[in-house]
Amino acid sequence: MAAWNQVEGGKGPDWRRRLRLLRRPVTAIGLALLLLMIVLAVLAPVLATHDPLAPDMGHFLAGPSAAHWFGTDDLGRDIFSRTLYGARVSLLSALALVMIAAALGTLLGALAGYLGGWVDDLIMRLTDMFLAFPGLILAMAIAATLGPGLFHALIALSLVWWPSYARLVRGQFLTLRSVEYVEAARALGSPTRRIMWREILPNAMTPLVVQITLDLGYAILSTSGLSFIGLGVQAPTPEWGAMIAYGRSYMMNAWWYSTFPGLAIFVTVLGVNLLGDGIRDWLDPRHRR
Repeated sequence: MAAWNQVEGGKGPDWRRRLRLLRRPVTAIGLALLLLMIVLAVLAPVLATHDPLAPDMGHFLAGPSAAHWFGTDDLGRDIFSRTLYGARVSLLSALALVMIAAALGTLLGALAGYLGGWVDDLIMRLTDMFLAFPGLILAMAIAATLGPGLFHALIALSLVWWPSYARLVRGQFLTLRSVEYVEAARALGSPTRRIMWREILPNAMTPLVVQITLDLGYAILSTSGLSFIGLGVQAPTPEWGAMIAYGRSYMMNAWWYSTFPGLAIFVTVLGVNLLGDGIRDWLDPRHRR
């Protein structure tokens, strides 16, 4: 029988105390920043003041003004509008990256932790092989082999990120596969598939959810990093990392070109990390303060 709500001493979880953690200023700020970026991304067609793809050579590299709040780029395109639409690309690609890596890592980690034996050895040696290389360098090599593009960048980063989730889930399954409710389900004749996904996995979700939340910020940085070096999103699609890359040649006389996309990355990553710390404290009693 699943033990999702079990805690020490047989008492229910201290929800009232945990909910107070969500009212901490730091957590509230993180949630507000992330919600702000999500709202801006969703309402980009409404809030954008110009077509993000339409060039205007009569206003190229124009500074911030009432007509162009964040200025324009080297083709006269409105940076405010491109930053709004770039939020869609950056947030969705980061979410897709984390979900793909978490799904693959969870599947392999669960098989390794529950089945053990040669399955565990094979999967763990595979994870060791991927972890032996610096993650971003390996992703760059894979993306360069596959060719530039957002889809290839997501494949490359997913192949690099899944081992950390596999190790995390494997550890949880190794701990939980011998607890009483799992042994009871096994004694009642429950199939292996049901025990793994209905009995063990729900009780292994706490660290997994925390890891996914904390990784969202790194995912934004990683996808933007590949776009920055030309292996991710390609022109003319607006994306924060690519916009910074194009604007670096104009930093001396058009500081706004790279500054505002960079600030968007900073605000989003800060919000995700602050919220992730709050969720970790909410779900894990050991981090309560």
